[in-house]
Order: sequence, then structure tokens, then C-alpha cells
Amino acid sequence: MFVVRRVWEIEPGQGRQAASYVAAMGAEYEEAGKRSPSRVYFNTGTVPGDRNRVYMEWTEDVIASTYRKDIVESPPRARDLYAKLRDITVDTWIEFYELMTPEKMMDVD
Repeated sequence: MFVVRRVWEIEPGQGRQAASYVAAMGAEYEEAGKRSPSRVYFNTGTVPGDRNRVYMEWTEDVIASTYRKDIVESPPRARDLYAKLRDITVDTWIEFYELMTPEKMMDVD
């Protein structure tokens, strides 16, 4: 199992708006059965850390190519929200992490 984290660097002053778009996009993917529940968090400078960032995390059983034959289009509303988000995005990237699960646990004696 993997944790997927999408990161957006946002125009100053747009973090809360961007996080709202991202949360709504996540709900669309979840409702369409295309993604596990996601968590969205952001920083507009009110807490320590990188400012003007929005993060979305979710889990995937496998990491699969976006060019595979069984890919299904994104939900229409999610595409519309992403277009709005793109207008206030400076940069974006995606990160992948292997999630520690009980079956991966090694003996620690």
C-alpha cells in the first residue's frame, strides 16, 4: 500500500481557496469510486513550515501508470475545479511513499 501526496504551491493569499478546490476534487474522486478518502491540509503562513502550499494525501494499493488501458476519465466537476485551481497555482508535484503495514513489519527484537 502507498501514500500518494499531491502538492500545490499557490499564489500568496490563495491557500484557503485552493484547499477548498482540492477538497472538493477529492470528494468527487471518492464519490466516483476512483480514490480512497483524501485528507487536505494547507499553510498560508499562519503556522510554521512552507507557506502557500496545499497538500492532498490518499492511499493506493498499487502505483499504476496513468497511460494504462483501463484508465477512466476524471469526474467532470473535478476537471472544472482543477481548471480553477490551475489559475492560482505556481507549481505542483506528486510524491509517493510506501505505507508501513503489519505485513511489511520486520522483527525488531
